[in-house]
Amino acid sequence: MSQNVSIIVWSKEGCSYCHDVKRYLAKQELTYKIVDITNNDHLRDILDAKYGVRHVPVVEVGQDNVYRGVTEIGIEHLQLALDEFLVANKNQVNQ
Repeated sequence: MSQNVSIIVWSKEGCSYCHDVKRYLAKQELTYKIVDITNNDHLRDILDAKYGVRHVPVVEVGQDNVYRGVTEIGIEHLQLALDEFLVANKNQVNQ
């Protein structure tokens, strides 16, 4: 994956889905930042404003301050978003 990619995982303590996402990213050797919403309800308000959800995990994938939020639960949704990002990124480089 491009060195320019930025991945942000919105998660909370005790969330098994969040753990699965972080484990998947680690296996793919992708670095990511974590926004821990545990005991921070105001951060849920941010998710609601950005994506219309208040649940976690939410994974943001992007670069240059342009992100796509993956709000669906399940690794397959994250895989698809990462694949789409790679294709779009590759097309920009080839233009």
